[in-house]
Amino acid sequence: MKTGDLLNRITVNPDVMVGKPTIRGLRITVEQILTALAGGVTIEELLDDYPELEREDIQAALLYASELVNEERIFAVR
Repeated sequence: MKTGDLLNRITVNPDVMVGKPTIRGLRITVEQILTALAGGVTIEELLDDYPELEREDIQAALLYASELVNEERIFAVR
């Protein structure tokens, strides 16, 4: 799946999960997915726990986080 197609799976709506980025408007946030993966939950376990999720949704969450880190800039304060 192309980068743009993956990122289109990430939606932001102020009326859903307080405006946090979610997967396809579902009440599953990018943060939830990343936290679960960082905590050792496998992709297969996530897919089992959230049957409405698709493998591409998890890829989209990872790509979204990667894009945010890519844009981050740190400046020295002197």
